[in-house]
Amino acid sequence: MNHSKVEFEPFEYSYYDYSDWYSNNAEPTKPPKEIILPCDPTADDKLFHICMLSISLVIMLILAVLTRKNKFCQGFTRGSSSIFSPVNFLDQTQQKGLVMAVFGLVFSKLAMLVITPDPLPFTKDTPGDIKEYMKIIAIFYYPVLYYPLLVCGTLQHKAGYVFGTLLSFSHFGVLVWQKFDCPKTPEIYNYYALLASLPQLACLAYLCVQFPLLFVKGPKTDEDLDSSYYSSYVKLLLKKRSSSASSSLTDKPTLVERILEVPKSYIYVPEKVFRFPLKLAVSAFVAFVAIYHTALLLVTLVVPTLHIIRAGIDENIAFMLLGFGIVLSDDRMEVVRIVTWYTWLLEVCYCCAVTLSCLISVVMLMKSMILHRSNLKGLYKGDIYSIYNSQKAISPSKPGIVCWMGLIGYQAAIVCLGLAIQTVVFFICFFFLVFLIIIPVFYGRNTIAFEIAGKSWPGWVTVVLVTVLQHVAAKFAFIKKEAGTRDLNNRESLFLLTYLLFLVNTVVGLIVAIWRMVITALYNIIHLGRIDISLLHRTAESYDPAYRYYTHSLKVEVSQSHPVMKAFCGLLLDIMVEGGRIGQKIRDAEEGIQESQPSKATSSRRIRSRWQLLYTLVNNSSLLGSRKHFQTLQALEGVLNGTPNHSSKKGSKKEASEPTTEPAQSTETPTNQEKTD
Repeated sequence: MNHSKVEFEPFEYSYYDYSDWYSNNAEPTKPPKEIILPCDPTADDKLFHICMLSISLVIMLILAVLTRKNKFCQGFTRGSSSIFSPVNFLDQTQQKGLVMAVFGLVFSKLAMLVITPDPLPFTKDTPGDIKEYMKIIAIFYYPVLYYPLLVCGTLQHKAGYVFGTLLSFSHFGVLVWQKFDCPKTPEIYNYYALLASLPQLACLAYLCVQFPLLFVKGPKTDEDLDSSYYSSYVKLLLKKRSSSASSSLTDKPTLVERILEVPKSYIYVPEKVFRFPLKLAVSAFVAFVAIYHTALLLVTLVVPTLHIIRAGIDENIAFMLLGFGIVLSDDRMEVVRIVTWYTWLLEVCYCCAVTLSCLISVVMLMKSMILHRSNLKGLYKGDIYSIYNSQKAISPSKPGIVCWMGLIGYQAAIVCLGLAIQTVVFFICFFFLVFLIIIPVFYGRNTIAFEIAGKSWPGWVTVVLVTVLQHVAAKFAFIKKEAGTRDLNNRESLFLLTYLLFLVNTVVGLIVAIWRMVITALYNIIHLGRIDISLLHRTAESYDPAYRYYTHSLKVEVSQSHPVMKAFCGLLLDIMVEGGRIGQKIRDAEEGIQESQPSKATSSRRIRSRWQLLYTLVNNSSLLGSRKHFQTLQALEGVLNGTPNHSSKKGSKKEASEPTTEPAQSTETPTNQEKTD
């Protein structure tokens, strides 16, 4: 063989000319990508915040002077009367809308801090190494910025309403001005900043309307103990049910009523004589705002990216797919159309997943409000086992205080995380449904799922037949009915069939185990945003931190704002005001000064009030800790405060029953024991 040296001629790499592909189909011209530059509004954010902080400080000083003057003039006030106590979170009768709007405003600012380039408005082009520190400072700055709005609304002073109107209109006007100047921003999506500011605009608009209305109506005087809400609640409890209402409860509902009851159980309908505690109302509103912000972030992070990918698909995608061994068509333009179609289906699946997640989150939020109302009513009546699964004292505790303070934040964070996880799971479900079932059915290609099911059909038929056989045999062969009772029948055949179907039932058990895992996962994912139910078993629900926060916060809420307790506290205060010098007469009687006999009307009112108070304490276990004999039992026998010891000795039971005769002992002046009770 002659091995001669082979020389290669030099050549240049060049792209292959695909001009023949476009002989009939010219490539469409793509619009140039819009570049959004950073925008500085004419209303400078830094100057605005400096001015607002100065004005807010002056307003707070003026309100502090006014409230101090009112204290000296009035001497006694019921409710919040200090700038350091902006809202009474344990008052169920005050204006909730204003507080909810301020909390929604603060949370909206927090949601926008996640991706904003400048967390604080005082700095521009914040360096990356200090941006996280700026975010921490911003977390405390924005609550301080909007703090005067709460103070102006809860001090019940006309000057506060005027200042609140000034502040709310200033915030609202400048924000609208800035969004009108700069509707587009370079953050993840052109209109993200505008869409994210919609909850802020809504809350500020509500405040702009609410403060002038409060100024026109004037300060309310029927809040907290002065309100008629608590007495109306007690009247409803003591009201006897009519015979028609009791008979309607015993009637068996029809099929249509049972069907309509299912959607009604997920729709919250307010009741006339029940008001939500302020903490739970604010928590529900902030959770709704959190759903909006999370959904907006999920959509703007993914959908614009899919648009860019779909706009950039060209004939080169055929070579990329060919590298993976995927041949969709011989015509490259057909490949472009198919890939574009699949990308559009991907976007549809994602949008459907986000929409379904939002709907489920809103429905679960309404269901939570219904359960909140049921839990509160149960605890008001002393039904502790339905929530805690054990006998507990309804009294404040260290973890209870911590959970009560953070309830709103816990609810918002859990809703955000639950919505994100639901979107991912539902997107995967929609993806498999569309690309493995719907598209193969329509086009008759890539029917992988149907091929696998077709190969294993004998096993599925066997499982179905065996399951049906066991149910039919259990109903007609192994159960006998005699004289209205049921018993086993054909026991020999039952034992034989149990042995023969052992292996088949093992396979059925495997399917049941997989189905159980799927159902458990879906149930927990759907209810992940709820804190009013535990995702663990009843015996292990104390290990669920979200549910534990919820139950501990209910302890503080019920023990401090029980409507029956407040009703009788308000009644006793009203009697003191009407009776004039009754308190002074009681003190004089204790010092040995002989006073004249009180009037018959005053004595009857006092006796009636004692009996009503006694009835309330006896029939509400959450209030039993107020009785002196239970405090004595706790010190002697280690009984939990507010919890009767039913297993104690007869002497203790007798002692516990003795105070029921106290109101009948005297009709004149109460003794020291009666005052303590």
